[in-house]
Amino acid sequence: MSQRFILNEVSYFGAGCRKELADVLKRMNMNKALVVTDKGLIKVGTVKLVTDIMDEAGFPYEIFSEVKPNPTVTNVKQGIEAFKASGADCLVAIGGGSAMDTAKGIGIVINNPEFSDIVSLEGVAPTKHKSVPIIALPTTAGTGAEVTINYVIIDEERQAKMVCVDPNDIPAVAIVDPELTYSLPKGLTAATGMDALTHAIEGYITKGAWVMSDMYELQAIKMIAEYLPTAVEEPTNPVGRENMALAQYIAAQAFSNVGLGLVHGMAHPMGSLHDIPHGVANALLLPTIMEFNMPECIEKFGVIARTMGVDTTGMTAQEAAQAACDAVKDLAIRVGIPQHLSELGIKEEHIPALAAQAITDVCTPGNPRDVTEEQIVELYKKVL
Repeated sequence: MSQRFILNEVSYFGAGCRKELADVLKRMNMNKALVVTDKGLIKVGTVKLVTDIMDEAGFPYEIFSEVKPNPTVTNVKQGIEAFKASGADCLVAIGGGSAMDTAKGIGIVINNPEFSDIVSLEGVAPTKHKSVPIIALPTTAGTGAEVTINYVIIDEERQAKMVCVDPNDIPAVAIVDPELTYSLPKGLTAATGMDALTHAIEGYITKGAWVMSDMYELQAIKMIAEYLPTAVEEPTNPVGRENMALAQYIAAQAFSNVGLGLVHGMAHPMGSLHDIPHGVANALLLPTIMEFNMPECIEKFGVIARTMGVDTTGMTAQEAAQAACDAVKDLAIRVGIPQHLSELGIKEEHIPALAAQAITDVCTPGNPRDVTEEQIVELYKKVL
């Protein structure tokens, strides 16, 4: 059986590494950029930290700032028109997963116009050409979209999240500068950090996991358990910010290649139907889905517990596995993640619609334990 591992052509890491952008654009022989971001990041000055570099280098650009927290088909189409009107030949994505996912959709369709309806990109789309070059600068430490071959777009007509998987969409360059995360509010720091932990744990136990992906995911789990509380509780502490920026990238480079599981399968409809932030949905669901998966993951859960700093000496395999679930829940509570769907406005009558989407989500088949729609309903009810 062959294994595939796809990464960016080049990635940069460390405080201030955004200053590499000017040389990156020059090396790539680019002439003009469309900056894809959101108005909030412009308001707090994060975007200026990047555009100042292009200004100093005399590199022309225009800004598309209509990115939504959960980008839609319409959102991507607006970006495509903005790209065409700008005369740009590359994309500079500044933001979290929403900005980078929007940029991926724009870049793929520009070079593969036969997919201009956007909805035809759902799943594994047979695109023929690489995306317009994307330089991705994450402003959150969670999604890892700067290194993944996945992006998520909401189809408004179906009220469903489309998970698009395409090696042609991976950004050409990732610039992971923790200084761009300093303006991230406490709640978003917690949610995106727990999103990264979900990536790492699901990537570690998914059916597609193997020795190379395990290596990355375990390192990410270790770093997130150690540094997420610091990033949340001491937002200007460079140690917490830098290690979380790196940990989420490490987690993403592996899960992008091996897939995810039921946590993401159940979280996606919470976003499309109820606009729940993706990281919050993942974090709330993760401990409960881990307990559901325990029969298939006893040994790996014990490893997770020890990786998160739990002393499992004298524990049975079952006790160590449960300790992993408890450690994840304790971390979520410590950083302020809601523990019940009802806290997010979801009611019992909403569960059948959520389950109907979850069972067909592209992430669900990767779960280590097979699941039915009826079981998904019960799992939602457990966290109601």
